[in-house]
Amino acid sequence: MAMLMPNWMDPEFLLHWLGDWALWGSAVVIFIECGLLFPILPGDSLLFAVGLFIAIGTIDIPLWVACVVLTVAAFLGNVSGYYIGRALGTTLFKNPDAKILKPKYIDQTHAFFDKYGPRALVLARFVPIVRTFITLVAGAGRMDPKKFFLWTGVGAVLWGTGVTLLGHALGRIKFIHDHLESALILLVIISVIPMLVEYVLARRRARANDADGDGRDDRYDTEAERTAVMEKINE
Repeated sequence: MAMLMPNWMDPEFLLHWLGDWALWGSAVVIFIECGLLFPILPGDSLLFAVGLFIAIGTIDIPLWVACVVLTVAAFLGNVSGYYIGRALGTTLFKNPDAKILKPKYIDQTHAFFDKYGPRALVLARFVPIVRTFITLVAGAGRMDPKKFFLWTGVGAVLWGTGVTLLGHALGRIKFIHDHLESALILLVIISVIPMLVEYVLARRRARANDADGDGRDDRYDTEAERTAVMEKINE
């Protein structure tokens, strides 16, 4: 699988490279993706692979321990992102040519909050990129901490524990066991589908804006509109 993606995006490579530290290294990756503004990491596929590797015996750790560690890492990562957002707001996302901290990511995350309200903290767990920046937006919008901890905790359990359990359950199936590399490649492909869909939608929005003649994403033309989204966060 290394030929298809960078090594740091390959969950199988990462887990073999980490060896006895596979679980703790995975927890660090999950924490970084959820809280330290670095969205291009194998979150979904890594959780799945940990569960799968426990099922086949490559990782010799009780399943419940892995679920607890990874869920806590996901929760603490979001808490970290929340307080970064409270401290810095969205000031880091000013350069449209930035490689990672792109302003469009904040607009996409605002739109996600605008559509789903606080439930977005749960749903975003399953959407790459959005799950990295949604806590930043929640912090910048001064979302009530108790409400934030509740919703992000629910999301951490459903994602951190749920995807790991799914990997463990499928890892016990002989066909998956016999076609491990293919299964992981398929999972990585599935995990990036939301990013591809969002990319296509963003291109369509950009073309529509160009057709209007101003070439801008006018989802938030005024500060009042952004304030309305912040109020949605705190509903």
